[in-house]
Amino acid sequence: MANDFSLTATARTDLGKGASRRLRHAELIPAIVYGGDSEPATITLKANEMTRNLMEEAFYASLIKLDIEGTEETVILRDLHRHPYKMIIMHADFQRVDENKDITVTVPLHFVNEEASKGVKAGGMVSHIMTEVEIFCLPKNIPEFVEVDVADIDLHSSIHLSDLVFPEGVQSTMLYVAEGAEESEYASLPVVSIIETRGGPSADEDETPAESADSESKD
Repeated sequence: MANDFSLTATARTDLGKGASRRLRHAELIPAIVYGGDSEPATITLKANEMTRNLMEEAFYASLIKLDIEGTEETVILRDLHRHPYKMIIMHADFQRVDENKDITVTVPLHFVNEEASKGVKAGGMVSHIMTEVEIFCLPKNIPEFVEVDVADIDLHSSIHLSDLVFPEGVQSTMLYVAEGAEESEYASLPVVSIIETRGGPSADEDETPAESADSESKD
């Protein structure tokens, strides 16, 4: 399961662009909490606390204990709005989590044994086609990441979505099929491939000097 994180927040009643601008100048972040049986709540977060948590990869798909003036809620980060060119978080969206209901989240893929891969040893290079995968599971089963072992992948071969091994209780949304369907249409999507490196030997470079000379004499 992904690590638990915590944030402190205060309720916010001053709304609008001007109010949000004033909050950001005060190194605070406007945010909203929605979902569950409660009404959406507008809140304010400390920018330094939020930034510190965002440095952790697991934060983006982990359960977060959100303390709003003494009232604790379990949430997950759903959306993050950043300034287009400044290191400023403009707004954050959080969704309340019900521990008894499946939740859909996106988790990163971690690739292991790349240097030891058969295809890399044969002169190829690893090409990451997917870097994350959408899953659904109970909140307690959310993994920090899904591991992809490329050790046995040959040159010109791939690992497909259907080859991934998910933790118990975790399913891929793209692999989920309705009752009666034989296979997901996304099962054959490549996740990672071993391809030839650029600048590999060309046909001319493969010729021996004698073959090259013979070819020139025929011209």
